[in-house]
Amino acid sequence: MLQPLAERLRPKSLDEYIGQEHLVGEGAVLRRMIESGNISSFILWGPPGVGKTTLAHIISVQLKAPFYTLSAVQAGVKEVREVLERCRTNLFTQARPILFIDEIHRFNKSQQDSLLAAVERGTVTLIGATTENPSFEVIRPLLSRCQVYVLQPLDKEHLDKLLQRAITYDKVLQQRQTKIEETTALFRYSGGDARKLLNILDLIEQATPEGEPLVINDRIVTERLQQNPAAYDKNGEMHYDIISAFIKSIRGSDPDAALYWLARMIDGGEDPAFIARRLVISASEDIGLANPNALLLANACFDTLQKIGWPEGRIPLAETTIYLATSPKSNSAYLGIDQALAYVRESGNLPVPLHLRNAPTQLMKELNYGKEYRYAHDFPGHFVNQQYLPDEATAQRFWIAQNSPAEEKLAENMRRLWGERYK
Repeated sequence: MLQPLAERLRPKSLDEYIGQEHLVGEGAVLRRMIESGNISSFILWGPPGVGKTTLAHIISVQLKAPFYTLSAVQAGVKEVREVLERCRTNLFTQARPILFIDEIHRFNKSQQDSLLAAVERGTVTLIGATTENPSFEVIRPLLSRCQVYVLQPLDKEHLDKLLQRAITYDKVLQQRQTKIEETTALFRYSGGDARKLLNILDLIEQATPEGEPLVINDRIVTERLQQNPAAYDKNGEMHYDIISAFIKSIRGSDPDAALYWLARMIDGGEDPAFIARRLVISASEDIGLANPNALLLANACFDTLQKIGWPEGRIPLAETTIYLATSPKSNSAYLGIDQALAYVRESGNLPVPLHLRNAPTQLMKELNYGKEYRYAHDFPGHFVNQQYLPDEATAQRFWIAQNSPAEEKLAENMRRLWGERYK
């Protein structure tokens, strides 16, 4: 049986690899690592079809290392331990084994924990692949042991190069006398995904009667994809661009645009949980204290999705999207924590004032830990004016109220309590 075009054209060396020049171009970080033969564990983060799996295979071939692969969708802790044991037995006879884990973001905590010791001891070089932000989906101890490299969607130049390589080197397309007339629709539907582009070519080739030349133009591409809406994987179609447009439409208070991009994601097969997570983030980042109920609704939407499933889940997603888009906006919490983090990184670990320190032992009490602390609830209005910041930071302001009725009310209360500090 004939392999799919994407498999027939899978690159076997870095010279055949298309895209990601910032990682594998001349002098780039991954190419230097590969050429030195000294590969450390890392995670490849990027949208589907940009070469994560292919790059892992190329590395194993070039290093002549044993290559083991696991799918996070199918493997459990038992399978992980079995593979790690096989890696351990190969450790002293060949190059260090490579363990490639596809969709590593789907591993739960216990599965990720089972990798830690092997990665720490150098029993295996771990290469993970994920379409989700590793800082949210990968446990901190494992993340600290792996460098994260970001892969980008392929641009038009990359897609054109891939197309030319396909019609030049693939025997099937050569025999069909493939003729490229237009590429606008082909590249648009590919959405920066090499696998999609090759799958579309496969689809058109299979639909073209034998003996007829294979013609690629905008009309043919559009017609074939409309007739075969499930002909290629839509789960990541323009994944990053569309979610970006969705969030920016909410931030810009345009519920119609937000619903349009939501519909694009739903129709494209996007993971509903991914959309719900982004709504929770938007509720905190973009609406924030201007309407704290937004975060409550976003969290309720996330919970509701898990309870009612799909396709009914589209309704709470739409409800939350409209509510967030039509809510007053404030990013004061987002700006406030970033300013506080910047100050902490600049000023270092300033000492906690003695009156704020805990004093669980007699020695600490003798050292005046907690001395002169005033318990707010013992005072009228449950407030007493005392210092809570380190001495060096007393003049700092991190939270600045923004122009919304809800935040103006909060700011007025702070001015009443603290006076000049919140003027």
